[in-house]
Amino acid sequence: MKERLIKMALSNYDITRDNAEQRFLNYDQKKMIEKFHLKHDEQYLYTEFVGRDYRINRSLGRIEWTEDGFTHVEHAGFNEVLAICDALCDSKEDCRLSGRFMKVNDLKGTVRSSGLGNDLYRKYAEYFDGRLPALRKACETLGGERQMIGDVSYLLHPFSFLPLMLQFWESDDEFPASLKLMWDENTLDFLRYETTYYVLGHVLERLKTLMEEDGKGTIQKSYNAAMRQPFDMYTK
Repeated sequence: MKERLIKMALSNYDITRDNAEQRFLNYDQKKMIEKFHLKHDEQYLYTEFVGRDYRINRSLGRIEWTEDGFTHVEHAGFNEVLAICDALCDSKEDCRLSGRFMKVNDLKGTVRSSGLGNDLYRKYAEYFDGRLPALRKACETLGGERQMIGDVSYLLHPFSFLPLMLQFWESDDEFPASLKLMWDENTLDFLRYETTYYVLGHVLERLKTLMEEDGKGTIQKSYNAAMRQPFDMYTK
């Protein structure tokens, strides 16, 4: 019974993903290309997301990722597809970054809540604890720019046009490990509130996977930082 429920849940996620890909076809692709400076050809639009290259089939809506220049591809999952479609299709026309970072529940347009991500953060904070070198290496593999706050701190770019600040403190005799993730103040001009959690979940899982691979000696540079666009969306 439990296995059946898990399969049903997975199927529902796949259905939601596939529906989002179909809805993508209803939007003006030319506007997306101009707005986010997307690379494109007749068959695909191209973007980066959390250290990987993605392509979107312009006639089918299917979103795929690669780590070898599209020689081999994988169908993107629920978190990736929902995040990419939300940013490209439903971001505000005049979205601009502010350069000020804050927690997701402090962003413009949010109502204060108990914090949906607390348990998510705790799980990964416990995993990162005692693994500072591996965490630093994973952040840098994703193109992160090192910052000076906390035991590990990096400015990451889930999208080339949308930054995320990660700050981590190890546990000590008095306090547990602490993980803090902050968005640009204007992030909800780019993504829906719930989509920020899809992005965070994917970022944290990518970091964990890279750290696990590093432990096996198989970590690879999967992100070309030179491909990231400059912050041309900051408020002038």
